[in-house]
Amino acid sequence: MATDEQIEKLIEEYREYAKKEGFKLNPNEAVVKGVIKRMLEVEEKTGERYCPCRRPTGNAEEDKKIICPCVFHREEIEKDGHCHCFLFVKG
Repeated sequence: MATDEQIEKLIEEYREYAKKEGFKLNPNEAVVKGVIKRMLEVEEKTGERYCPCRRPTGNAEEDKKIICPCVFHREEIEKDGHCHCFLFVKG
């Protein structure tokens, strides 16, 4: 089970990543914490930090695409204003 310390550490990492990339974390803290918590639960089970909104296929090459930040997030932010799981939003 993810600890508050793990969740906060990852939030800060993703906040810095988003800032460098020109977008930001969702301003809704509850959404961000929920996504991060689920992501850490998935990582505990699978060993990878998969996007909690996407299902691993079992194909290692394909599944690399959905490790957060997934290969889809930039296009989704540009098109929709947020990524699929709402972790990142347009800055």
